[in-house]
Amino acid sequence: MSPNPKLFAALLILSAAAFVLGCYRRFSLVALGQPDHRLDAPGIRMRRMLQFAFGQQRVIGKPFGLNHFVIFWSFLVLAVANAEFLVSGLMPQVSLAALPASIHHPLLFLFDLVSLSTLFCVLFACARRLFFPEPSLSSDYVKARSPEAFLILSLIALLMLAYFGLHAAGIAIGVEDAAAMPVSAFIARHLAAPLAADLATLATWSWWLHALALLGFLAYLPQSKHMHILTAIPNCFFASLDRPNTQPREEFARGKRFGADRVDDFTWKDLFDSFSCTECGRCQAACPAAGTGKSLNPRSVIHAIKTNLLANGAALRGGKNPLLPLIGAGEGSSTEQSIWACTTCGACMRICPVLIEQMPKIVKMRRHLVQMKATFPEELATFFENIEARGNPWGIAPTERTKWHSGMQVRPFQEGETEYLLYVGCAGGFDARQKQVTLALASILDAAGVSWGTLGKDEKCCGDSLRRLGNEYVFDRTAQENVRLFTERGVRKIVTQCPHCFSTLKNDYRQYGIELEVIHHSELISRLLATNRLKLKKQVADLGRLLFHDSCYLGRHNDVYAAPREALRLATGKPPAEFTRNGKDAFCCGAGGGRMWQEEQQGERINLNRVKEALRHGPDTICVTCPFCLTMMEDGLKDLQGGAVRVRDLAEVVAEGLRP
Repeated sequence: MSPNPKLFAALLILSAAAFVLGCYRRFSLVALGQPDHRLDAPGIRMRRMLQFAFGQQRVIGKPFGLNHFVIFWSFLVLAVANAEFLVSGLMPQVSLAALPASIHHPLLFLFDLVSLSTLFCVLFACARRLFFPEPSLSSDYVKARSPEAFLILSLIALLMLAYFGLHAAGIAIGVEDAAAMPVSAFIARHLAAPLAADLATLATWSWWLHALALLGFLAYLPQSKHMHILTAIPNCFFASLDRPNTQPREEFARGKRFGADRVDDFTWKDLFDSFSCTECGRCQAACPAAGTGKSLNPRSVIHAIKTNLLANGAALRGGKNPLLPLIGAGEGSSTEQSIWACTTCGACMRICPVLIEQMPKIVKMRRHLVQMKATFPEELATFFENIEARGNPWGIAPTERTKWHSGMQVRPFQEGETEYLLYVGCAGGFDARQKQVTLALASILDAAGVSWGTLGKDEKCCGDSLRRLGNEYVFDRTAQENVRLFTERGVRKIVTQCPHCFSTLKNDYRQYGIELEVIHHSELISRLLATNRLKLKKQVADLGRLLFHDSCYLGRHNDVYAAPREALRLATGKPPAEFTRNGKDAFCCGAGGGRMWQEEQQGERINLNRVKEALRHGPDTICVTCPFCLTMMEDGLKDLQGGAVRVRDLAEVVAEGLRP
């Protein structure tokens, strides 16, 4: 039924034109981005799209997610009803009523129930934003009670109300089947008496209300944040198939620009991400920097890229320089302070329901600041100089690397004779506290009869912090030197005690043509205990209540969660206690992404936030698997006067069991 097909056709053409032009404007801007191949492994991509986009796996991971799940699937179901509405508005004789009753009636029944569910969910979403908005729903430039959010919710509600008004009037008049639409029939029973003389008018008004709401929604969609309705599904298809444990390699040539200083320095996928953001705020809630009062907000970084692209798109398409800076102050820009606040923990990427890649964009902007402008926090100048001159963050002489084993005999790695290279790492070789962990690990390897050796003073920093801080040039040189050394020495298997070394050697170094079997000490120790190759003399029982902290670079970046827990269970006889935020949702210690070498000038220190959480669980011992985490936990306990609470590395806990 269409009161006026010609008028409706004119409105539909205007709405469709606004929709197409809006989509063209944005998608053509995406084409300004740099190339990025995202069509490999189509089968895996399709499965992930079904899992995360249609299955809404991450959406329903939070309590309110079920509400969005219902709205999402209602949108897909009602797309059929709305398509019929549009077609019948132009050609009234075309209708789903032409289908057999066995198909048509179940469809009407489904549309009716889904419309009611959608109305309830929309009302709940409005109430949530009005009366109990979560802090993460608001950022500097997007607010929980934004007019845009309520406009979209109102349009959806109007569509549902108009649907019920239209079909209830049709049932009351007698032109529609009440049995197939129980909700509409219920409304019709209450309309028949009071509106008996005006049912036709009600039907007409409801039809036009539905038409205007639908066409308005269609025209407004590409101009709003709800464009993610169009982009979220393909964004899940194009998402990276790898964990966020590496960065793209750069090719260095004279005259080339590095990193991202303009929005078109990002890849097309980076730009597509910005139009896919749902502004749900989950990344903001998970980010350790945002959660401790820093200026960094991963949600705002994505918003800034979108705003910058829209503002500079016309100039960039015309070959002109952008007017709005990518790195700077104000909406559409990210401040240097926020860029340097990132710990690269990956929590934002882990929680994003549409698989946006926030952290790599921050690293790209760091690369530009470091390599093109030499602009970075002053404490990093010493760090960079030390790495370049001495091959370690502290600038200590390389000959000092071997002093950790002054009290024990350590063999050099020999090709064909030694199975594992023990990559000691900078902290393990130079830091007084971490040297104790290195000794504990060495004693475990000896007790288990593992064939191992070291590179001694020839070992160099793996370059993890260099790459995450954006100093790709020095990282590239460091990685090539290490790869050359590993190849010359015949290294194939490496065991590390540092998750940052582990991740870099295992993942980043593949880009340099070397395939290494890299294993973290928690994995090796767990395997040695499980196979009874490592036999403890006693069960470790004198550490009291033991609380386990997940390292971001071991867990989220490399999916190693079970091994350290199993090793602790076998060594102590019981599973460790857990933080409230644990496993994939664990909170960062604050030292990743090169933050180990910087001071926190803003907000609460991240390690204090984590230690406060630990103390609420009443532990006697906090167990870690990372040198950075060890330092941050011990510093936090000192600052908070944590009393007798100890911090132990997993290797130290297990080594206790080797003592008589």
